[in-house]
Amino acid sequence: MDNGAVSQVQQDNHKPAVAVCCAIFCLSFISFFNHAADKSIRVYQYTAANGTVVYADRAPLQQPYRLLKYDCYACQPASTIDWQQTPLFLLQHHESIQLAASTYALEPALIRAVIHAESGFQPSARSRKGARGLMQLMPATARQHGVANSFDSHQNIQAGSAYLAALLQQFDGDQTLALAAYNAGPAAVRRFSGIPPFAETRAYLKRVQLLLQRYRAHQS
Repeated sequence: MDNGAVSQVQQDNHKPAVAVCCAIFCLSFISFFNHAADKSIRVYQYTAANGTVVYADRAPLQQPYRLLKYDCYACQPASTIDWQQTPLFLLQHHESIQLAASTYALEPALIRAVIHAESGFQPSARSRKGARGLMQLMPATARQHGVANSFDSHQNIQAGSAYLAALLQQFDGDQTLALAAYNAGPAAVRRFSGIPPFAETRAYLKRVQLLLQRYRAHQS
């Protein structure tokens, strides 16, 4: 797909027409999926001024939107993002992060690094595997921690932090293993008796550690 390519669905009351348009939208992304299967896929939904529901591969400027698909922000080994220079999110969700850090004995910088790596601080992030929200909670994890709405930033941060703290306890305070488990699952860490040999997980760990160092430098 060319950069900035957009598929549109005209909002009306005719369900068959909407279904056809949605099918056309899905087909329009097939070539994009085929040519970029190894990259994160972002599908942005927003409503244009004329009432048209728009699906695009770029976020609109100065307009509310919903991110429908968003795979782990920092997991792609071939990512072209400069992780040393990419802008940090220093102020967003400050109260929720501070509360989670205090409640679960975590560094605020660590929580920010994980959020940045998981979703790029997009509260509506949703992966193809079903992970949702800022800290990309899987439905089972969300239920385990009593989350009613994974797209609610405060609930997501509290539950994601609780899960991260539990992983740290499970792996005897080893932050690297806990982060590997957060990404690949604790079963994978146990199965491989350490960091799983997945390129995505290894890329994720490297970038979370780099982001952690950067957030620590700004931590008051």
